[in-house]
This record gives sequence, C-alpha cells and structure tokens, in this order.
Amino acid sequence: MEEKQENKVLMALEALKKASKDIENNPNSGADDSGGDSPSMKALLELETGSEDLFSGDPNLSTLSHLLSHLKALASSLRSQSPSHGSGTGGGLLRRLLRRRFTGHGEISRVAGSIGSEIQSWIDREYADNLIAALRSQSDDEKIDLLSAMETRVSRGFDQGLQDVLLKSDVYVAVEAVLTDKAAAKPVQERAAALVLALVRFNKAVFVGPVLMGVAVGCIVSIASGSATTLRALCGLITHIKSPLIDVLHSDGKIPKLISLLTSSDPEMRAAAFECCLDIGYFGRKEAIEAMMGDGLVKILMELQRSGEIASSVARFAIQMEVGEGLRQREKRALKLEVVRRVKEDAMSDAEAATVLTEVLWGSTP
Repeated sequence: MEEKQENKVLMALEALKKASKDIENNPNSGADDSGGDSPSMKALLELETGSEDLFSGDPNLSTLSHLLSHLKALASSLRSQSPSHGSGTGGGLLRRLLRRRFTGHGEISRVAGSIGSEIQSWIDREYADNLIAALRSQSDDEKIDLLSAMETRVSRGFDQGLQDVLLKSDVYVAVEAVLTDKAAAKPVQERAAALVLALVRFNKAVFVGPVLMGVAVGCIVSIASGSATTLRALCGLITHIKSPLIDVLHSDGKIPKLISLLTSSDPEMRAAAFECCLDIGYFGRKEAIEAMMGDGLVKILMELQRSGEIASSVARFAIQMEVGEGLRQREKRALKLEVVRRVKEDAMSDAEAATVLTEVLWGSTP
C-alpha cells in the first residue's frame, strides 16, 4: 500500500512538471480561447490553492510556493486581458491585440520554467528518499527498480539541484553499503555498481574522491569476478577516473584478479576483462603495467590470440600503451621491448612469434 502511494505521488508530480513545461514552451497556452485557464494552468493553480497546508513545515518547498503565488497573479492578469473581458466587437478586437502584445507572457514562461525546476527537485528528493528506504528494507525488485531509476536520472547530465539532493540524502553512502553487503543479491549489487559509475559521470569533481578513498573499488572488483555487467562498470570507472583509479587497483593488489578473469569460462567475461586490460594499458602508470606483465598478461593474451577468440590481442595491448596517457615516452619504449621479449619467450613456434611480433612492431587495428 505504501509503495502504491509513493507511485501516485510521483505520477502526480510528473504530471505537474509536464504542465509547467507546456506553459513554459507556450505561455499563450495558459488561457483557453474563452479567456479561462487552460488545463495545464488549472493544474498548477490547484497546487497553489492547497500549497499553504501542503508545503507548511517543509523549507524545501518554500520557493515553489512563492513561484506558484506569482504564477497565480500573472494568470489573473492574463485573464483580465482576454477577449471575454471586453464589450462589443471593437473592444474585443482591441483586447485581442493587447493580448498578443502582453509582455507578461515572457514572465509566465520564466516562472513556469522555474516551477518545473522546483518540481523536478521535489521528484528527485522523493526518489532519493525512496531509494534510501528501499536499500535498507525493501524487496530486491524494489531496490533494483529504484537503483535503475536513479541511474537513469543522473545519466541525463549535471544538475545542481539534483546534486544537492544526492549529497543531502547521502545516496553514495547508501549505495556503497549495498556493495559491501555480502548478503545482498547479485542483481542488486550489479545495479549499485552501475549507479556508482553514473555518479562519477554525473560529476567527477564530487564523486571520484569517495570512490577512491572508500571501499567501493575493491567491492566492485570482487563482484566483477562473477558478473560481466559489473566488470563493464569497472571498465567505465577506469576510463573516467584514469590513472588514480588504476593506482588504487595496483596498490590494493587487485590487478592479478582482473588478469585472471581473462581465463574465465564465460566468453562475455573474457571480453570485458580484455577491455579493462586495454584501458589499464592506455591510462596506467609504469608500476601497474609492469605488474600486469609480471602476472602473465602477455602469455594469456597469446593464448587467447592462438585460440582465435580475440584477434591481435597482444598488439592491441601494445598499441594502447604506445598511444596512451599513463607512460612517459622512454617508459613506452622500454615496456614495448618487454612485450617483445615475452612474446619470444611464450610463443609456441618461431612462426607464431614472427606473426605476433610483426603486429606488435608495425601495428594492427586497435
């Protein structure tokens, strides 16, 4: 019953946001042809009528209350200049001409836009509160739905109001708690990992710090060992955070775990692990890449290449190092020579070594 009530509230708020958008885009739509209020305007004015009781005690809604009062005054001005308020044909024509020139339309559009933003913030707070509550007690399906909904919302791009909601609600802390919960269902943790990536994309300046300083990275690596979906989220985090995240993976001893996933029995997992290795090759510093070499990366890539599963895998990794951002020029040369040495060492024949080295030295399609 409580969940249904929450859904009704969100549906009502979405409808009000749509009404404000309609008026913002076409302020003339605030009144109908007879001079009365349009359905969109009526919806917002009905909200204003009950705003004193509805908004009392909630400081987050005070701005919305003021905006609705302002809209009510503008709507009254709009009605007073409608044709129905004129007398006679001449008067009606004059009213219509004046209405077209009514400078209040621009103000109505502006206020409606501001109302829409405030309602969106209200929706965001509802979703954040529902998410926090769900992660503490609700069913797995409810958790997955709300995590996915929040991921979709933050993926729309940066929004200051939404960021305020996320920080005040401690959404990241709650999501990290899911990742550390060994009793949490795998699909729930997968969606939590995806939301961590979405938050980093939303605002790196705010959310990269908690990711690097907290336990999320280690948890995501552990979850990724049995989830290609989470492994792809980790790849996304590497792409966005770059060397600092790879440094954490290296210092925490997580790189061998990623290398081992290249030998997974799941081809989807192997493909996702290879993408992570390419990203580390591109963004990683010398110490991290040396660690990958030491963990047998070249040998494993040669085995994958030999099986025909991942074409030119050794050369693709070498190219990532060569064109990447993490290494100095002299380090690139030294590590490329190390790849050459290991290819010669791990090749099953001179012919195989020659084929792979030709791709490494002269390049292949990344």
